[in-house]
Amino acid sequence: MNILIIGGTGGIGLAIIQQLLIIKPHANIHATFFRHQPQYQHSQLHWHHLDISLENQIAALAKQLPQLDVVINAVGMLHTAKHQPEKSIQQFDVAFFQTNIQINTLPSLLIAKHFMTSLKTSPRSYFVTISAKVGSIEDNKLGGWISYRSSKAALNMAIKTISIEWQTKLPHCCVIAFHPGTTASALSEPFQRNVAPHKLFTPTYTAQCLLHLWAILTPEDTGQFLSYNGNILPW
Repeated sequence: MNILIIGGTGGIGLAIIQQLLIIKPHANIHATFFRHQPQYQHSQLHWHHLDISLENQIAALAKQLPQLDVVINAVGMLHTAKHQPEKSIQQFDVAFFQTNIQINTLPSLLIAKHFMTSLKTSPRSYFVTISAKVGSIEDNKLGGWISYRSSKAALNMAIKTISIEWQTKLPHCCVIAFHPGTTASALSEPFQRNVAPHKLFTPTYTAQCLLHLWAILTPEDTGQFLSYNGNILPW
């Protein structure tokens, strides 16, 4: 089995890798990093440098990995050093919005575009993107966070649309968006104080939830937005 984790140095991405090495000890696991060569090493783990905002780098990596069974995109952003999520439309900033789209939305489209052929070689493949419940239009009751919500809503539409196309072109592939809940990571750190302790998950727990779902999902489940507990979320 050949597995690719995009964003392998993030809290959830690294936890997924570590859990995979336990439950799939004979799999070839490929993972990407952006800034620094990761210290975490394993004989079954192969690191690749990747800037997920550059299509040419994604295309080049796809050529290096012509056969894949699973692709998981664990890259995401909620805030930057200069900007927190907006509490009001008056705080809307074009550059911050574009950064949200560039990191939260575009990579999954480019990954699907260039890794489609790699996934087609597998008799049963999976394409999973970490999304967020706040990207659900129907579930939005609080407002705020307009750039993040918009980027995740756009991501969800992309995943749904890709899943429909691939039902014909990759009928053995299951395409899903995954809501991890609030996970203790750099992404959620500024907001963790407002989360009840039992609702703040460790990256290991989140990874276990995702891999449990993966174990029971089939191509018939494609095109769903799933929560960490297995519930189907409204788009």
